[in-house]
Amino acid sequence: MTTIPDWFDPDRPQPHLVTELPGPQAREVLARDQAVTSPSLPRAYAIAPRRGHGAVVEDVDGNLFLDFNAGIAVTSTGHCHPSVVEAVQQQAATLLHYSASDFYLPLYGQMCQALAETAPMDGPVRVFLTNSGAEAVEGALKLSRYATGRQYVISFYGSFHGRTYGAMTLTGSKSKYHKGFGPLLPGVLHAPYAPASLDFIEEVLFEHQVDPSEVAAIFVEPIQGEGGFIVPPAGWLARLRRICDRHGILLVADEVQCGMGRTGRMWAIEHTGVQPDILISAKGIASGLPLGAFLARAELMEAWGPGAHGSTYGGSPVPCAAGLATLRVIQDEGLLDNATEQGEFLLAGLRELQQAYPQLLVDVRGVGLMIGVEFPTGEIAGQVQQAAFSRGLLVLEAGVNAVRMSPPLVITRAQAQTGLRLFGAAVAEVAADLQAAGNGKAEAGGEVAAGGAVAVPG
Repeated sequence: MTTIPDWFDPDRPQPHLVTELPGPQAREVLARDQAVTSPSLPRAYAIAPRRGHGAVVEDVDGNLFLDFNAGIAVTSTGHCHPSVVEAVQQQAATLLHYSASDFYLPLYGQMCQALAETAPMDGPVRVFLTNSGAEAVEGALKLSRYATGRQYVISFYGSFHGRTYGAMTLTGSKSKYHKGFGPLLPGVLHAPYAPASLDFIEEVLFEHQVDPSEVAAIFVEPIQGEGGFIVPPAGWLARLRRICDRHGILLVADEVQCGMGRTGRMWAIEHTGVQPDILISAKGIASGLPLGAFLARAELMEAWGPGAHGSTYGGSPVPCAAGLATLRVIQDEGLLDNATEQGEFLLAGLRELQQAYPQLLVDVRGVGLMIGVEFPTGEIAGQVQQAAFSRGLLVLEAGVNAVRMSPPLVITRAQAQTGLRLFGAAVAEVAADLQAAGNGKAEAGGEVAAGGAVAVPG
């Protein structure tokens, strides 16, 4: 579908800034927000979005931004895809809610069947629907312990699985996510993520901390998201699968951020040929409506009975309608192929930028439209993020010192080209500022820095 909303002018430049940032109406939004909302919300920069279409967002002041965030990898089919909007509107006019936990909601079963058909594991699969990724992680954690009768689980440093207690305990990306909330869930251990060797699990954890016969599951992001968009080397996940098989441990793939077509396959783990026992999804699953899921081999899900797990709102009618429409759009509009093609284009362009600024761009990595650019420090990554925002390009920091790009899967080649140009300009601005700062320090010390070199704080 190519329906264009009345407010959107396809001839208008993308992006197009008409006020300073933030603009006057955005400042009002910020003032009201800061007076009443929880200070725990980790705001990145001062955008107050009003409406969106495809890969662009307009703020309350009429500024048009090119969105390489997709609401943190959520609006997979773009903002307000007409097929998704139509499905939501029709369902909202028919039935807003009836709990699928206690009753037989038709859309719930349809959504579960549609997801099961995409599952990257052989054999029958069962599905449980949730409201969010964190809820799906909690459910997968409960199922892992219940089905195996084992109490321990392993996750990885750098991982992000959510902010509810079990998910937060599994998370290993930043200590601030744990600070002040102890004691955390017992029985959770952590290991270094790729490219570190998996020897740590067998030679340290299994040797000194826990017998593998007591480990229920290993939770892993096939591509780490919050940790910095880190792609494991070839064979790493296959070895992890072998470790699990050797000890009867379940392999749980958390694809909340890397799944739903973002990497050019429906599930990121498909690039490796590895099959998980449980798979977790959310974010892009319903193009912006609150829906999550965990899929498991049928024999695992059949281990528990009525009442062992449930949810009043999980798999509610409207999110399920959006989810079914999302899956259709991904297939019918060839969005997996588009993610691959535009992702390869962006990666190639960013690697050219890296050649121009080798001291500033430490690494460029990614698969499909899940791309990370690493900088020498977190401060520099933040400066690049802000410089991009000031030009109308929305990107977001990840990990300790990276910037992530996760645009909607509908992004066009023209938008990808514009994004590269704006990101390159942002990098050039930060490089010039660092050079000027370095020259100033050198002059203050009686020397002049060599021209052309970027003075990176050490």
